[in-house]
Amino acid sequence: MGRESTTSAVEDNVPQEAGAEGVPAEGSDLAELQRLLAEQTTRAQDYYDRLLRLQADFENFRRRTRQEKDDYYKYASEQLVIALLPVLDNFGLALAAEGDSIEGFKAGVEMIYKQLLDVLATEGVTPIQAVGEPFDPTRHEAVAQDDSGEHPANTVVEEFRRGYFLRDKVIRPSMVKVAVAL
Repeated sequence: MGRESTTSAVEDNVPQEAGAEGVPAEGSDLAELQRLLAEQTTRAQDYYDRLLRLQADFENFRRRTRQEKDDYYKYASEQLVIALLPVLDNFGLALAAEGDSIEGFKAGVEMIYKQLLDVLATEGVTPIQAVGEPFDPTRHEAVAQDDSGEHPANTVVEEFRRGYFLRDKVIRPSMVKVAVAL
């Protein structure tokens, strides 16, 4: 009987103690967990909102750079065209000029030709020197041979069509006649 009453008293005390201490402990833990959940939910929403803004910013960046690239290619030659317009104007003036003077017309065309060469030189276009130079297959296109023996072998003796550089790149090779050894 002593043992049962002791066990019963302990059992009665245990649930009461756990219940008395556990309920407030559970309530404060629950409140703390709810607060942490709300805090983390707010942080997650902030991160999600940032992600959406970053995605929108990145999409805007991609669209803007695509548009800038398209505009660049669309208007890349604008400065060259602007520089060539005075040449075109001068051709129009030369053709509209009154008079029968062939010499005057020729002088006008020569001035326009020089003006065009100056515009091209400003853009980095320069002629390839060919006649009298050693044949260079990277700059010259041989279309004929000269076997007269008057010139050193492998030397350009005549230019049929002038070639041009764009800065340091050959954009059109010169069409030339090359001396060959006999």
